[in-house]
This record gives sequence, structure tokens and C-alpha cells, in this order.
Amino acid sequence: MDQTGASRIVTVITGASAGIGADLARVFAQKGHDLALVARDANKLADLADELGQVGRQRPLIIPLDLSQHGAADELLAKLAAAGARADILVNNAGYGLLGKAADLDRKAQVGMIDLNIRALTDLTLAFLPMLRAAKGRLLNVASTAAFAPGPGFAIYYATKAYVLSFSEALSHELRSEVSVTALCPGPTATEFQGRAGFEKSPNMNKLPMMTSKAVAQIGYDATMAGKRVAIAGFSNQAMAIGMRLSPHSLLLPILSKIQGTAH
Repeated sequence: MDQTGASRIVTVITGASAGIGADLARVFAQKGHDLALVARDANKLADLADELGQVGRQRPLIIPLDLSQHGAADELLAKLAAAGARADILVNNAGYGLLGKAADLDRKAQVGMIDLNIRALTDLTLAFLPMLRAAKGRLLNVASTAAFAPGPGFAIYYATKAYVLSFSEALSHELRSEVSVTALCPGPTATEFQGRAGFEKSPNMNKLPMMTSKAVAQIGYDATMAGKRVAIAGFSNQAMAIGMRLSPHSLLLPILSKIQGTAH
């Protein structure tokens, strides 16, 4: 038991029920980290916890929670405290995207994207920073290669990930002697994300080469433990990110619009 009264030191992973989040949980468990898994779907969390209980130090804590709701960060901290746990690593992975023109998509769903991808991530980060600083811990925020450009056809998602990258890089400098902060930037990845985002509306999106979530998770884990500020998953995505940063927007916007199915 440490001086705060917590007997269990955990890595907290949000959006852990599927995709990159679930595979991050697998990698952390295989490396010997004790875990607290957070997502809305209690059944998926329980199944993953049962799986990881066979390979990790012990069965992870599961905390079913809708992080898009105001007060979720405080509720998460309270549930950890009630379980006698505190975090030395926080992984902000929860998020979603919606494909289509902003003017045509559901307004509530788009504002909800901002709530989860930006507001909740920021609130969780600020809420956990005191314990991360005390532990000289680590923070992993999952951004995207979408962070490197404006994205017609995916406008709000791209904008939210640009925020995540900018926020993470600034924090990495502010906290450089206290907390290691890493932004993971995956490109297209084969997960449930595509179904929720509506990739079926654009045939070009499903033709993009995709990495596995397992490969992305391993890159994210290695970068976090190495204290890297930014990790772009995969050589082709690194090249794409550089190209998007260097390309004039007058050229880039029509290309992305065509790929994402909003060109006329």
C-alpha cells in the first residue's frame, strides 16, 4: 500500500472494449501491467478482463462508464479509489468519427464527437495529472494521422484529432520532468471504427491499406514506455503525415474530399 492508501497501481485504458484499446490492454497485460479497463459496454469489458486475467498479473478492474457524460472523470477517480487503486499510466483511447459532410450529419452526434474526443480526453487528463505527477507516470493520448490536415468529409473528426495532437505535444513540454506524454497517431486501422464512422458511404475509404490494431497497439506501447512525444504508426503513415503537412491546402483538400467521398 502506498502513502495515498492505494494498494493497487494500475494502467487506466479508456475505450478498452474493442479495437486499438483492447489490443493496448493486451500488450500492457503481457508486459506485466495491472489494468483498469474503461468503456460503455460492461459485457465486452468483462470478457476482455477474463481473457487478460489468464496472461497478466491479475484480472483487470472493469469500470463501465460513458465518458462523454459530464462528471465522468470524477466518477472514474471515485471508482478507482473505492477499489483501492490509483493510476501511474493513463491511456486516453476512447473516441469516434463520422464520415460525411458536416452540414448533412446529425448535429447531436457531431457535438458528441467533440464531447468525447476533446472535452472528455481533456477532463480525464487534467483529473489524473496529480496522481501521474506523483508517480512520475505516463500519459498516452490516441490521436490520428488525421491530426496533420483538415479533412473534408471527416471535418470534425480531423479537427478533434488535431486538438489531441497539439494538446499532447504542449503537455509533453510542460511536464517533461514530471510525466511522459505521448501522442499515438494511427492511420487507417482495421477495427470497429469503420462501421460506426460509416465507411460504407465512401467506397474509396475501404480501399485504403489498413494496419492491424495489434500492430498499432504495440507501436503505442513501445513509444509510451520509451517516452516518445509523437508516434506515427507505420512507415507509410509517417510518409503520408509528412506529405499532408507539406502540401498546400489548395491541393490537399480536393484530394481528401475525393478519398472521403464528398467531392462533386
